Amino acid sequence: MRIATMAKTITAGVAFALLASQGAAAQTRAAAKEQLRRGQFLATYGGCHDCHTPKLMTPNGPVLDQARLLAGHPADTPLPPVPTGAIGPTQWGAVTTNDLTAWAGPWGISFAANLTPDTATGLGNWTVAQFSKTMRTGKHLGAGRDLLPPMPWFNVAALRDQDMRALFGYLKSLKPITNRVPAPIPPK
Repeated sequence: MRIATMAKTITAGVAFALLASQGAAAQTRAAAKEQLRRGQFLATYGGCHDCHTPKLMTPNGPVLDQARLLAGHPADTPLPPVPTGAIGPTQWGAVTTNDLTAWAGPWGISFAANLTPDTATGLGNWTVAQFSKTMRTGKHLGAGRDLLPPMPWFNVAALRDQDMRALFGYLKSLKPITNRVPAPIPPK
């Protein structure tokens, strides 16, 4: 009789532990899903697609190229010439390509980076610490070249740590797209 009671107690304990671990796992999955939703919200509301997603021109204006979400300036797209005399203290401050992924201004020409998790050409090898340092300092990988206009890194720098992690987590969840964005071109 004692052995039967002990077996029932052990079985009940194992069942309780199993249910508790399943509940904890469900809470962890729900928290991860919520963090991705938060990251997607921040990327959308923060305007990441404005420059980092190529656009397709339609009769109603530009729309996001759904096949290249956040892949940056298309590497195979030639740049049109910057109109002579268009940029200056009394002219335009900047001009952009039709897909809104390359910008020319007094800083030279900047290209929107590939924010997908592609390991060769995007953020695939980055850590959340590297991403945060880049966004908080305005320097590539926190120590390299300046992030150029129109990138509003100073706005992203204001994010709380948990929002920075959520944004990075969302970017890492995207479909990796191989697209080697050109390096910036300094002013002439």
